[in-house]
Amino acid sequence: MAKIKRALISISDKRGIVEFAKGLKRLGIEIISTGGTAKLLRSRGVKIRAVSDVTGFPEILSGRVKTLHPKIHGGILARRGIAEHMSQARRHKIGLIDLVVVNLYPFEETIAEPKVRLEDAVEMIDIGGPAMIRSAAKNFKDVAVVSNPDRYPQILSELERNDATLSDETRSALSVEAFGHTARYDAKIHEFLRSRFSARDNFPEVLHMVFEKAQGLRYGENPHQEAAFYADSVRPRRGFAAMKQLHGKELSFNNLLDLNAALRIIKDFDSPCACVVKHNSPCGVASSGTLRAAYRDAFRCDSLSAFGGIVGLNRRVDSKTAKEIYGSGFLECIIAPGYDAGALKVLKERKNLRIIEFKDMSGRAKPGIYSCDVKKIEGGMLIQEQDELDITADDLRVMTKKKPSKDQIGSLLFAWRAAKHVKSNAIVVAKGQHTIGIGGGQPSRVDSVKIAINKAGKSARGGCLASDGFFPKPDSVRAAAKAGIAAIIQPGGSIRDEEAVKAADRAGIAMVFTEVRHFKH
Repeated sequence: MAKIKRALISISDKRGIVEFAKGLKRLGIEIISTGGTAKLLRSRGVKIRAVSDVTGFPEILSGRVKTLHPKIHGGILARRGIAEHMSQARRHKIGLIDLVVVNLYPFEETIAEPKVRLEDAVEMIDIGGPAMIRSAAKNFKDVAVVSNPDRYPQILSELERNDATLSDETRSALSVEAFGHTARYDAKIHEFLRSRFSARDNFPEVLHMVFEKAQGLRYGENPHQEAAFYADSVRPRRGFAAMKQLHGKELSFNNLLDLNAALRIIKDFDSPCACVVKHNSPCGVASSGTLRAAYRDAFRCDSLSAFGGIVGLNRRVDSKTAKEIYGSGFLECIIAPGYDAGALKVLKERKNLRIIEFKDMSGRAKPGIYSCDVKKIEGGMLIQEQDELDITADDLRVMTKKKPSKDQIGSLLFAWRAAKHVKSNAIVVAKGQHTIGIGGGQPSRVDSVKIAINKAGKSARGGCLASDGFFPKPDSVRAAAKAGIAAIIQPGGSIRDEEAVKAADRAGIAMVFTEVRHFKH
């Protein structure tokens, strides 16, 4: 391992650089630097040599060109073990550079401003920085590259312990990290420019998606599976990467899946809404004039299944709602946009209850590939737009002799919206604006109907039933009729639609078609 004798420092993020540079100088390492970095180090008493003195060429084009020079890249890329490289370096008076400390222009911070001008964003596209990082990372056997300021203490400590040398393991690890740094940077640029110039292209021919590890998880779906949560690395921290956990033990893999399911449900309703989710499927959904009433109705839908569930609320939690939740027994997590001080005091009495603050409850996801639904399959990924199609009363087509009442239409539309969050084949029975029975995930639709009706019990009589897909046979309608269901909403589209409509007519059930389905696989 050769000693590090010369370092190049050119950074945008100046955290910890003065202390790091002083440490390098104590080890006798020469430092060359550029622009603002050179000015900072000199002002803090660190002796440096300007890059322009090394190249014999000034910075030009408003700083766009300063390190793109053979005396810089030759010093980085020259392979020490190849005699011809060393001979050429001497012939052209190229000094070797053993350590490259570079991070990039703040492109991410610049584009975080919603109204950023295109020209301002373009000026923050670094050219020389990535070139130096990649050059050093390519030549990792001879050159160390540090792109992460958090690494400074570790690198300096190793240099001090090992007579200004770094191990092969450290150099290779730094190279991997450096290429990840530039890949992430380029992905941000690609996504930003694509959004500006190709806004309608949600499915590009080549897909660049970059995520960074946000936290490790205790385990996956089962204790023998390792797991971690990776956050969207291209756009500013959002979603679960921006949540706050206010109380309770560490979140698990399954917790996050269920929290996401709960979030998708409650964001779908404008009025106060609550849901209880268990094993990634709702066991109760309700909307009401108050959050407390909505939660009470959602929990009552299937209080047995709700044990150990996840609660989602789309309004700030008040003390009355908190007391209602506290009295419900064991729950795993609560997610809401905020909590009153009194509500937190009540909820924190449950030692293991995970309390999550998720401020962004705005409804629809912004267009773009990062807002799509992604599912990993063997050898690739499936990507689709989120299911966010709205259905109103005007979109419904009455198919039966009996027409639904105005109240029934409201209940049918509520049940229809709830059904899209239930695993197919999905059946939801509702009264008013709350579910009373949910069945889903069955290979047979009629079995889902029977489960939902069984959950609803005697309350099914006079209720409204929603089906996420058409009825392939009239048996589901007959089962609904036997339970006293008053109205049904379904997509239609089966070759046996006429039989389903006739069965509804015989039972005096109102049936409407949406001509849109809501499968969730």
